[in-house]
Amino acid sequence: MTDSEAFPEFEVIPAVDVEGGEVVQLVGGERDTGKRYGEPVEAARKWVEAGASTLHLVDLDGAFEGERANAGAIEAIVESVDVPVQLGGGIRTAEEAIGLLEAGVDRVILGTAAVENPEIVREISEVHPGSVVVSLDAKEGEVVVDGWTEGTGLEPADAAGRYEDLGAGAILFTNVDVEGRLEGVRTDPVAELADAVGIPVIASGGVATVEDVRALRKAGAAAVVVGSALYEGRFTLAEAAAALE
Repeated sequence: MTDSEAFPEFEVIPAVDVEGGEVVQLVGGERDTGKRYGEPVEAARKWVEAGASTLHLVDLDGAFEGERANAGAIEAIVESVDVPVQLGGGIRTAEEAIGLLEAGVDRVILGTAAVENPEIVREISEVHPGSVVVSLDAKEGEVVVDGWTEGTGLEPADAAGRYEDLGAGAILFTNVDVEGRLEGVRTDPVAELADAVGIPVIASGGVATVEDVRALRKAGAAAVVVGSALYEGRFTLAEAAAALE
């Protein structure tokens, strides 16, 4: 995997997933399974103060409903922090993505939209090179969309190569089978993806310990998104940074 301007060094990226105006961490991608962690701007500021270099924002209502429902909360976060943010959930058109990028979002995350219309990746990348992160969420080795509810028949490594060719700046790989369970990661799919493409792979799903973080870096990930483990105090960003040194 090649180095990237986006992730010159391995990063641990806190997740700020927003549902109904509150921070939520879902279990296994299932709606209404999550635990709530309060107000989004407070959470975002907390992670930046703790040392986060990037924030991962998701409009969960947008992911499930197909249109962004927490735009106000997301906009408030973008305005209140001074680190790069990547945003996903309900972004369905190139125009919307470009508008978000021009409003201060650093990278847009496309899942369903990229599967349904791969050319959207090229459209956005031609205007803002390197700004598109394609989200490949997998259940039992198959890419799923529409809030992890619909199978596509695609294998993650094959799909990732296609999006790299279309100009994607990174791949976000979420293993839905272990997402939110705090039971550990599966490194083989991450290693397979990292070997398949030359753009960064951001891993997500299942992280419970700093050893999981180290394992994902060893597997070839350029960064890892962490949600429940940080919110539940399993480890801190400082502890993760120390373990990676």
